Amino acid sequence: MSLRAYVITRILMTIPMILILLTLVFLVMRVLPGNPVIAIVGMKASPEYIKKLEHQLGLDKPLWQQYLDYLGNLLRGDLGRSMIWGKRPVIQEIMDHFPATLELTIGGFLVSVLLGLATGMLAGIRSGGKVDASMRIYSIVVYSLFIPLLGMMLQLVFGVWLHMLPVGGRIDPGMEPPSMTGLYVLDSIISLKMDSLLNSLAHLALPSLTLGLVLSGIYTRLVRSSLMEVLGQDFIRACKARGLPGRAILFKHALKNALIPILTMMGLQFALLLAGAVLTETTFSWPGMGTFLVERITYRDFTTIQGAIVFYALFVALVSLIVDLVYAYVDPRIRY
Repeated sequence: MSLRAYVITRILMTIPMILILLTLVFLVMRVLPGNPVIAIVGMKASPEYIKKLEHQLGLDKPLWQQYLDYLGNLLRGDLGRSMIWGKRPVIQEIMDHFPATLELTIGGFLVSVLLGLATGMLAGIRSGGKVDASMRIYSIVVYSLFIPLLGMMLQLVFGVWLHMLPVGGRIDPGMEPPSMTGLYVLDSIISLKMDSLLNSLAHLALPSLTLGLVLSGIYTRLVRSSLMEVLGQDFIRACKARGLPGRAILFKHALKNALIPILTMMGLQFALLLAGAVLTETTFSWPGMGTFLVERITYRDFTTIQGAIVFYALFVALVSLIVDLVYAYVDPRIRY
């Protein structure tokens, strides 16, 4: 199968996934108790006023008709409008919050991969010894940590006691760089605003460390087991027999092959980070998709929730496709 055919096949496979996910979310939101109109106007509103708003939002239509209307709009690329607070387009609401979550996800992902690689390599090289046991204990401990508790501990140490890092928010008021991508770090670099760059990095440090530290335990275990397996193979013995330096064997041959199965996990972890950023965003008052979705679920803003889920699913499918392509590039044995 050619690369183009593979990409087209993966895109076509995404369509039923999105349809099933959207149908489930649509049905669950309608089955759960609660009415978006009552959530907005309160229980004291008159029944006539509530019925009027329900008619304006299309909630008085049969369920199947609401579903078909939403699918029809989705096929035209329209995610609809929010049911509350000005009825803004859903895509605009998402783009106001998604860059913050993406920035936090990238930060947490980098921390988790770097920590996981370092600790996993130490455990794999020193397998069977005290270092190996320490790294295995580390992986279990960090993975069992509760994110809000870890976040508050870091806030207490680095924010309250040492006064080194801010404990909440995305950037100080008045320090925002000109908006181009919505990612403050990237926008600061593009606009050459060093003060904004340092300020946004300082705000990003603790949330990224909290999120990345917890998920680094998975990489520690994976890198350790994969590296131990590769170090025991014949081509590594051949490298040693030829007199290659240990550092060259580790970084040029062993680590490259050990990372191949971990690439798939990186793609899955990135998707997990996107979804799991809710607790971190809440702890650090981070204005991202997590807090945004929790707020809209509280108000039963059906169209915004459905739109956000579709957006998430498409983004995760795109990341998964990119990871598969990188996987095939790194390992020539993989065929499309």
